[in-house]
Amino acid sequence: MLTLERAKELLNTTTTEPHLFLHAKNVMVAMGGLAKHFGEDAAHWMAIGYLHDYDYEQYPEEHLQHTEEPLRAAGLEEWEIRAILAHGHSIINDIEPQTNLEKSLFTVDELTGIIQAAARMRPAGITDMEISSFMKKFKDKKFAAKCDRALIKQGCEMLGMEVKDVAAICIEAMKEYAEELQIGPKA
Repeated sequence: MLTLERAKELLNTTTTEPHLFLHAKNVMVAMGGLAKHFGEDAAHWMAIGYLHDYDYEQYPEEHLQHTEEPLRAAGLEEWEIRAILAHGHSIINDIEPQTNLEKSLFTVDELTGIIQAAARMRPAGITDMEISSFMKKFKDKKFAAKCDRALIKQGCEMLGMEVKDVAAICIEAMKEYAEELQIGPKA
């Protein structure tokens, strides 16, 4: 089973950009929060979240097309690889998320971008962010405009949850890692 240590080793072989590592950490932490919500193995879900953009820096126009074989060769299990591939559903491929792991990764990939952006706007960062404040930013389509809200809503529907409930879980998880995620209080 994939560990966070192994996920970090693997991502280090394909990625150099600091913003991509930060995104990996955001997704990792959000996945840990959702794993706890669903009563799953948080450490494992965090490892999957950290590694989800394995080939992105090297192949941004062919994202996920250079993931399956290298991860299989690295010893990942088929269901772990499928979870990573499924976050590209309806964007890059037709691998429909089926498990809570897959649906969660599909959802938080975009959602964490809006949370990160909203937290950076606040003097106290994410530490005092309330869900009502976040939802105002979420509804403002001009804010963090590159984050695909339709995909986030689609993912939440797959999970059978409201956006505000998924976001609240992610925000609470991210508060614990505020400094590492660069969304702590401003000095």
